[in-house]
Amino acid sequence: MTIDRRTLIGSSALALLAGALPARVVGRPTVPRTAPNLFVGTGGDGHTYPGPTLPFGMVQLGPDTDVERWATCSGYHHGDGSIMGFSHTHLSGTGIGDMLDVLVVPTTGPVQLLPGPLDNPDAGYRQRYANEAAEPGSYRVHLESGVAAELTTTERTGWHRYTFPRGAGHVLIDLSHLVHDTSDSAPLIDDATLAIDADGTITGGRRVFRWAKGRRIHFALHCSRRPDRVTFYADGDTEQPAGTQRIAGKRLKMVLHWTDAGAAPIVLRCGISGVDVAGARANLAAEARDWDFDRVLRTARQRWAEALGVVQVTGGSADQRTIMASALYHAQLAPTLFSDVDGRYVGLDGQIHTVPRGGAAYSSWSLWDTYRALHPLLTLIAPERTKSLIDDLIRQTQQSPFGPLVWPLQGKETGTMIGWHGVVPLAEAQAKGIPADYAAAWPAIARRSFDVTAPDKDNSLGRDLYDRLGYVPADAVFESVSRTQEYAYDDWASSHLARTAGAGAAADRLLKRSGNWRNVIDRETGFARPRFTDGSWWTPYDPIQLGHMPKPWWRDYTEANGWQATFLNQHDIYGRIAHVGGDAAFAAKLDAFFSAPSTLPRNAPPDISGMLGQYAHGNEPDQHAAYLYAYAGQPWKTQAMVRRLCAEMYRNAPDGIIGNDDCGQMSAWFVFSALGFYPVDPVEAAYVFGAPLFDHATVRVGAGRTLTIEAPGNRADTPYVTAVTWNGKPWTRSWIDHRTLSAGGTLRFTMSATPNRDFGAARADRPPSFGHSA
Repeated sequence: MTIDRRTLIGSSALALLAGALPARVVGRPTVPRTAPNLFVGTGGDGHTYPGPTLPFGMVQLGPDTDVERWATCSGYHHGDGSIMGFSHTHLSGTGIGDMLDVLVVPTTGPVQLLPGPLDNPDAGYRQRYANEAAEPGSYRVHLESGVAAELTTTERTGWHRYTFPRGAGHVLIDLSHLVHDTSDSAPLIDDATLAIDADGTITGGRRVFRWAKGRRIHFALHCSRRPDRVTFYADGDTEQPAGTQRIAGKRLKMVLHWTDAGAAPIVLRCGISGVDVAGARANLAAEARDWDFDRVLRTARQRWAEALGVVQVTGGSADQRTIMASALYHAQLAPTLFSDVDGRYVGLDGQIHTVPRGGAAYSSWSLWDTYRALHPLLTLIAPERTKSLIDDLIRQTQQSPFGPLVWPLQGKETGTMIGWHGVVPLAEAQAKGIPADYAAAWPAIARRSFDVTAPDKDNSLGRDLYDRLGYVPADAVFESVSRTQEYAYDDWASSHLARTAGAGAAADRLLKRSGNWRNVIDRETGFARPRFTDGSWWTPYDPIQLGHMPKPWWRDYTEANGWQATFLNQHDIYGRIAHVGGDAAFAAKLDAFFSAPSTLPRNAPPDISGMLGQYAHGNEPDQHAAYLYAYAGQPWKTQAMVRRLCAEMYRNAPDGIIGNDDCGQMSAWFVFSALGFYPVDPVEAAYVFGAPLFDHATVRVGAGRTLTIEAPGNRADTPYVTAVTWNGKPWTRSWIDHRTLSAGGTLRFTMSATPNRDFGAARADRPPSFGHSA
């Protein structure tokens, strides 16, 4: 779907751009019935970007508008009004910024080496723009310099086609460009090179200390028309003598000059590698064999047509169908490819490894977020991709000094968030029949689980106390309440992997320890509550607050407060219900959760957003909470709440994602919920029914297998499921298992404006949890 930004005024150059792009006939493949809107999530705090990539591609090319604000973690924010240039790597929907490698700036006029501030584009190389359009695999925009820019990609190469106005023009390559933050300390780049070979190939690389400390990126770039002159700029933007062919330093730039840039379109093709320049050259040689930009564009569109065609829906509103397509698009951006065409990649041990033939290595594993819905979605709609991802998770778990993956980015384990949730997609995939050597990961998982001398990052602090006391004390380690619960969930997942590896005693120990969540749920108040080393609770207790310490950075919960952490537990839900007094008490607590005042303390992070009562849809810890009513025998409340969340938390607009998209997690939640079911506990390999949003959906669930979901006559005012059939036979349960669903068939919902309080209420019909039914 293409979207035109507001028409920019006050610039005669922009007024002339309406016809700047030459007419080209580019064949388009058959596309899904509704196309995605790539600008959904680019405003507000969605932190997505509209540039082109392939599904899970290494190159994620696109425009950058700013690098100074949290709003521009992805480098782009809708409404900024000026573009700095086009960089080759981006993070989609994260809450921390990095990447933005190899910025390319096509322009005319005097050379400017600094972008200038957002509020004064004329002070630097920023450019106002108009007629911006984006669709899967393609991005186009008109710049105020008169340049018409078009972008597309292969997996490992970015392609640019620039149509300049008549006369001189130049392209700046800025290797100093990156996301800034007030917490940063110099140097953010400590080693960089730029060079041009005799054949005109431009190469370079840099080592960056932004978020993933010390990651390296390398590139090799070809121009369809050799520049008439090349100028290098070393540290301090010092111009180098004519004839310079290579420079080294920290913040490097170069400018490619053409005396008549507008004589014909200039195509740039740029390969990248996390390994070395040789890898970037090889990637470029393998994936850029000609200069046919339109061929690459057609291929990119076809790849996306196939990826987006796995889910087709009818019914609902036009906006809802666009939101669905957009969510499906965002759910197939990460993890990102990280191995070169020869299979080489940088492991988490800092060494260069090679994947087996046919394999791949990946980066951008936002596992604290994505284990919940993104990976289960891929397991359902893309089992072959999941097989590739799981094989890589196993390899990288073996290679990392920290064992199970947390949040690795381009060969560096950032340790961001808490727990070691890399075990969850492994246990989930194993439970759902994805073949892999799971036992190979077990030694590293065992070290993380039991060896208190194993190295820690922030994510795994307090493991010794957790094991010895049964919880992480709030007076010893920050975010203690959330840690206790999330460590317990990782124990639950790890117990399955231990059993698979033949480590029965370890599996039993982990299974028992996975009940540690009880030790931070106060029976008296029913809340997840900070507890101290001596066993006492924080008092007086206020579930609105984030922690007992007055220091703003010390929190007892991870991006949550007491209300949200109270419903964090995803396994042993029937144990949880019994712990607080049974079905009625648990359902009443849920009712209060969704109806309480949406008050937050002053030190609440911006991640806690999308409030409905104290429920925060814009962040992950409680995103399964609406589905918990089904475990208490009240699935009709789940149905109504899920329908409400689908309607209120997602819009077909730039600010249409209520919080960070988090590498597709927010989008995957919508895809599942709009289809009518959700994986509350991915390791359980079951889906809890909610309320489908559309009349009809088809989902490809593997080679030759199709899941059809029907809800005839479904409307906005029919959120309740009164009956379900599977392949024409009555289905009384409020859930369905993965094995049944993934075999393909027809799931039919009867929808109503009034609830059927008997459907799914019987204990025998409630979802399984902790390996057993209610």
